[in-house]
This record gives sequence, structure tokens and C-alpha cells, in this order.
Amino acid sequence: MSETSERKSKIAVVGLGYVGLPLSLQFARSGVTVLGLDIDPVKVDALNQGRSYIRHIGSETITGMIRAGRFSATTDFARVAEVEAVIICVPTPLSKNRDPDISFILETGRRIARHLQKDTLVVLESTTYPGTTDEDLREVLEIGSGLVAGRDFYLAFSPEREDPGNPESKVANIPQGCGGYTPACLERACALYSRAIRTLVPVSSCRAAEATKLLENIFRSVNIALVNELKLVYSAMGIDIWEVINAAKTKPFGFMAFYPGPGLVGTASRLIRSISLGRRANTARTCVSSNWRARSTRPCRCMW
Repeated sequence: MSETSERKSKIAVVGLGYVGLPLSLQFARSGVTVLGLDIDPVKVDALNQGRSYIRHIGSETITGMIRAGRFSATTDFARVAEVEAVIICVPTPLSKNRDPDISFILETGRRIARHLQKDTLVVLESTTYPGTTDEDLREVLEIGSGLVAGRDFYLAFSPEREDPGNPESKVANIPQGCGGYTPACLERACALYSRAIRTLVPVSSCRAAEATKLLENIFRSVNIALVNELKLVYSAMGIDIWEVINAAKTKPFGFMAFYPGPGLVGTASRLIRSISLGRRANTARTCVSSNWRARSTRPCRCMW
């Protein structure tokens, strides 16, 4: 096989956590050769030995993909030169001031840029505020590579929708949104994801795709907070919140059931950074973050 043909059959996924690893394995199951990239050598060594560190992913799945020659892991970013596409799945925590911290995205972009080849597709999946992909990430990729997005390489955003802990959730069955820096970028990204994901939802831009992820997370955040507050109010009134929810959810339209619980845990723990909309939407960020801080300072209560 020629070097060009090899690049066209291999992708890299950066960040082998609860988003990147399942995505890598789904592409591998779909016949794509996947190179997993992570800066943590402990994770890389474990994966290359066929050992899983994520509860809902069995070690036998990883071992099977390694034996099939479809998956391997490395810390060497120089190997980005071997692939046709790079998907970024790195953390986006909050800073000490509770502002979105995209430093992991930007540092990953710098590492990729040093080895970025012409016509390579770069996709960001990390939850972030609108403008991160087409401004911040694009800038570091262009400066580090000397290439121009939309002309020399392709750039897109596709929000992750991993549902960890749900045994019925399958990556292939979850519709995947996607927005490109240019129409050609969108076309290339959709072509890539269509190899592994059954349903694609293209949108007009990277920013529209980033905003889609924020809406999804904010919707869940607000409703989790609402039902936990109602649990307290109704309990004080002698009303069973579970009875109320079970009755309300019989309405066939205009209602979605949320249940009392410990709050934003697991995937939802990431919402706090999502609803801080970043420097491009300071007013919205201030309002929502203030609301979050007010709720987060409440004393802990058992919601069962």
C-alpha cells in the first residue's frame, strides 16, 4: 500500500478518556485503523497491553481491536503525519475564576500543528464556547503548520455525545452533529464520521455546532436543578415528588421527566464549564455562572 493510501485509511484520536476511547473503538470496529494519542504514558501502556481503565469498556474489546490491527496507542505526536484525520477529545475544565479553560485544546493544537500534513482533517469534539474552533484552534494550527484552514487543511467541530454508565448507549447509534469551517470542511467531516456513525446532523458552521452542545448541556443543567428544588418544596408541603413526576410524564407532549438526585455528576459535571459561555458572551456567562454559583453554595441534601 502506498503512503497516501495508508493515510487515507488511518485516523488519530487525541485524548483517550471516556469520550476519546469509545470513539476510537467505534471507528476501529467500523474498519478504520485508529491511532490513539495521549500524553499519559500509563494510559498508553495499559491500552497497548489490552487493559481498559474505563469501567464500561471491557479489556477484551481493546484486545480484539489490537489483534485485528485496528487500534494502537502512543504518546508520539509526530505520528500525526501518518493519518488523514485527527479528532481532538481533550478536557475543557474551568479556571480558578470559573472561566472556560481551553488551554488543553490549544496545547493539543500546537502539538498537532508541528506535524500537520496538507489535506488533513482536524475535528474538535471537546465541549467549549462558540468561536473556539474557527478562531482559537484555527490560529494555533495555522501558525504552527504554516498551512491555511479551508485551503490547505480541513477544520470542523463535532460535539461529543458520550453517555457513560448507560449500558444501552452505543456510539454508532447516537446522532452526531457536525459543523465545518467551510462547506468543503463540513463535507470532509461528514464523510469521515459516516464510516462509524449511523446518523449525521450537519449544521451551517463550527459555531452553530458548538452552540448546539451548549444548548444540550444547559437544558439538562437547568432541569436537574429545577427538579431538585421542587423536591425540597414539595417535601415541605407533604407531597411526594415521585408521584408528581410519574403523573406529569403521562402527558404525551411538552414534558420531559427529570428525577431528583445528587445533581450534576458524571457527564453532567462537565456542564459547569459549558454554561459559562466564554469571553464572546460575557453577559450570558455572568448571568448563568452567577446562578450556578448560587446553587452550588447550597448545603448538600439527600434527594432520595
